[in-house]
Amino acid sequence: MVDRPAKVRPLHRSARSARLSALGVCGAVAALGLGLLGAVPVGAAPAPAPEVPGAGPGQAPVLSPIPDQGPPTDPVHRLAGGCYTVADADTGRFLSRDGADGYVLTDDAAAAEPFRTRAAALGRFLFYGADHTVVTVDGDRVRAADSPTADADLTVDFDGADYLLTATTAGTGIDVSGDRVAGGTPGRFTLAPAADCATFPEVEVGAEGVPQVPVGDHGAPLGYVDSHVHMTTEGFLGGGIHCGSPFSPLGVVDALADCPDHGQAGETALLDWILSAEDDPLAPHDTVGWPAFDGRPVPGSLTHEQTYYRSVERAWRGGLRMMTNLFVTNDVLCELYWFGDTTCDGMEVMRIQHAQLRAIEDYVDAQHGGPGRGWFRIVTTPAEARAVTESGRLAVVMGVEISDLFGCTLDGGTAQCDEADIDAGLDELKELGIEQVVLVHKFDNALGGTRMDSDFNGLAVNIGNLIATGSFWQVDRCGIDTADNPQPISIPGAEGLPAGALPIYPDGPQCNTRGLSDLGAYAVEGMIAREMTIDVDHLSAAAADQVLTIAEEHRYPRVVSSHSWTDPENYARVLALGGFVGIYGFDVLGEDEAGAPAGLLSEWRKIRAARDPERLLGVGFGSDTNGLAPQAQPRTEGPAGVSYPFTALDGTVMDRQRWGDRVFDVNTDGVAQYGLYPDWLEDARLAAGGDGEALRTDFANGLEARLRTWEGRS
Repeated sequence: MVDRPAKVRPLHRSARSARLSALGVCGAVAALGLGLLGAVPVGAAPAPAPEVPGAGPGQAPVLSPIPDQGPPTDPVHRLAGGCYTVADADTGRFLSRDGADGYVLTDDAAAAEPFRTRAAALGRFLFYGADHTVVTVDGDRVRAADSPTADADLTVDFDGADYLLTATTAGTGIDVSGDRVAGGTPGRFTLAPAADCATFPEVEVGAEGVPQVPVGDHGAPLGYVDSHVHMTTEGFLGGGIHCGSPFSPLGVVDALADCPDHGQAGETALLDWILSAEDDPLAPHDTVGWPAFDGRPVPGSLTHEQTYYRSVERAWRGGLRMMTNLFVTNDVLCELYWFGDTTCDGMEVMRIQHAQLRAIEDYVDAQHGGPGRGWFRIVTTPAEARAVTESGRLAVVMGVEISDLFGCTLDGGTAQCDEADIDAGLDELKELGIEQVVLVHKFDNALGGTRMDSDFNGLAVNIGNLIATGSFWQVDRCGIDTADNPQPISIPGAEGLPAGALPIYPDGPQCNTRGLSDLGAYAVEGMIAREMTIDVDHLSAAAADQVLTIAEEHRYPRVVSSHSWTDPENYARVLALGGFVGIYGFDVLGEDEAGAPAGLLSEWRKIRAARDPERLLGVGFGSDTNGLAPQAQPRTEGPAGVSYPFTALDGTVMDRQRWGDRVFDVNTDGVAQYGLYPDWLEDARLAAGGDGEALRTDFANGLEARLRTWEGRS
């Protein structure tokens, strides 16, 4: 398995405050994030807020075709993406610019302002003028602003004949006062189709064709599965570390803005420097974003948004049919990092991110003309998932990956939860529709031990374990066939040291001595009773062995390894149960420190070797995008790379994706953002040579295999 920078995650507030003080805040931040880069310059002024530039040629937001879906009929929702003039319903006079920064009424239809009606949410719109200004309500004044703000977000109502426009935040309506347009009680307006509207700035998809529903030899639809992604991380770690959002009501310029602490050119991006997996973590990057995006996103810059909804849309157009979004945070880093404005409690963050995912679904629906009309569909049952994927859309499953699950942390070896907490927590997850659960993540908790990170990453995360629990990992030679990742300080005779006192461990295969606790076993039984999916990733070798043993005793198939964070020896047991395996988004070709193959192709071949010949083999990928995990770098060896345009799984023609002025190519950019995952799979097919079609088939069968696991087919 290829090592990657530690993607540290959640903890729980307790007596750890003294441990934080002893380490020092800055030292702890550096240690938890790889802490290897030395001094960091500080004091540069934050970058100014960017203005919205006019959209250039080729920036038209083309609504993606949805199979078997006609045009919207609701008089409000159908305005999305349209071009209209606005006229006072009583006089028939048109809104027109007044030559300054306001609006007047005119009888001259030729002088009427054409507005692009960009959906900001369901029933809410930005009215984008021909000169790239936005209608904005400022008290009793209605003006044309250069940049959209919250005051440009207008709620649109229809009274059966006319439209009413109201500022969503302030509640002030748009009305007419004599010849002028002003704020006040909402007036009544008519909207008529127009021409020559400006194009609202937006990311292109780079795909042509109506999504199809190809069927495999098993008689069910084909499709790719991402079994582990984080699309709702804008508020994790306190909210300040993550730069950008998967969408914004105000558009791409606002959604993909940089963090305020990144300065003019990224020179003060402390956490980005520490966590970066790029060759030159100190290299400057563009902090304005649209339209240049110079230097971000890139595969190894781990604080910038990589799942903007149009990129996820491109992945869907390229064959992705199911993704599991895991709600995630880390309250240790949250408490340490000073640019935060959200809670650090993991369960509360989970609830916030759950609402954010629903907001993404609503936003996509808004772009496509109303509730239920978008390609992004949250599903909570396998029957819903089948219906969604059979319609050619993307089924979005919900999961959770937090270290303080149910508040079950450890403090000095004492559990901070009980069985009642676990039952209440599982019931809440079930009520929220959360299907896939990681019980332990990065740090030991009251449910069990963690699978340790390796090398210097392991040392860094081990310091986090000290902060979280009061001790380092307790490690011994393994007494089972599987093992955890090796630790950097390993010496003969270390068995005699006090357990967990120092991060110095015996040589040879190493295992976290903490397996599944009685509370952890109770949680597993509770998940089985509630028919939830158990994700064995991040469990220690001992804990994973115990979980799989419980599942085998129950003949319980709802088990997954979602992103290569378990010993590969466990794959056969997961697949024999009827479970599912997703491969982390490795480089297509790679080597471990010993020079052995350790990339995507290598991991896929391990799964093929572990397959149950009596079952359908379908493989997923676990991108871990936005999870402080680097994405795949461009391939530099093997057969020739991807030739654009290429044909995707369902026949869609995929060209390079454009973000403003930047054009992405997997051959030179790697998986810099989520929209490049179809390209990554195409590159893997090419790199596999004679095995390429077998690889593509196994990934295309991933949808049916994952659905069967969820359905409980043992």
